[in-house]
Amino acid sequence: MVLISVERTKMSIKRKMIFVICYVSLCLYSLSIVSYAQSTIPANQPLARTDSNSQLAHQQLLEKARSGRIDVFFLGDSITRRWGATDYPDFLANWKQNFFGWNAANFGWGGDTTQNILWRLENGELDGVNPKVIVILAGTNNVGRDPGDDAKVADVTRGVHAIIDLCRKKAPRATIILTAIFPRNDNLAVIPTINRINENIAAFADGKKVRFLNINDKLAGPDGVLFDGVTVDKLHLSLKGYQIWADALKPLFRKILGPPSAKDQAPPPTGDPSKSRVEKGKDGGGGSDLSFM
Repeated sequence: MVLISVERTKMSIKRKMIFVICYVSLCLYSLSIVSYAQSTIPANQPLARTDSNSQLAHQQLLEKARSGRIDVFFLGDSITRRWGATDYPDFLANWKQNFFGWNAANFGWGGDTTQNILWRLENGELDGVNPKVIVILAGTNNVGRDPGDDAKVADVTRGVHAIIDLCRKKAPRATIILTAIFPRNDNLAVIPTINRINENIAAFADGKKVRFLNINDKLAGPDGVLFDGVTVDKLHLSLKGYQIWADALKPLFRKILGPPSAKDQAPPPTGDPSKSRVEKGKDGGGGSDLSFM
């Protein structure tokens, strides 16, 4: 009887291991499909994120767009998202400290390429919001960790331009602050690619309705090597890095919007849906999901 019990236990463990291996393989396969799709679809064409966590986040952002008053609309990927997210409380505190009274709302989502941002804009996140300022930071996930040729530089440039065009179409009275793609040091070989894209997108600014903001000389040296403490992982900004960005944005906000009000009417901040489900899971419900950050 003992031998039978041991064998059954071994079989149970084996089945669980097979299930885990299959699940991980399926996740990796799904990621490869998404990565392949984003590498083959031009950067100026919309592409949906099909993972459930991104779809939930999109629903959250749609609700946010219909809540409160939004005068400053931040648009981007994880670098933008983390600044005003409930799952990064230190960054969120810095966000409130800098932007309270300007009715600023964060519409960044982790892992987004220009294609994904275009899809979110085309699917309601800016509809009816009518912000006075739109801050855009996009393109680093298109660049990735590998240096790009002329075709890649031109493709990402077109993607950023498409975001500007769509923002102007949906919010024609807004002033757009286009932020230069930040240096990333997960592979220094991409710095020339980033510099070339930034040179291209700087030409989109007219100094009035579209303004170009480049803070890269405050984040890194001429060689693109990041200064100590401005990122947490050679890509995502730290509190020090976010403060540098805020210090460059606030004078522009004052010129466009005037001084911040004593009262803020922006909608409540959102976060990563998978993080909230993990917390619920501790109490016996919910669960976690794969998230691009």
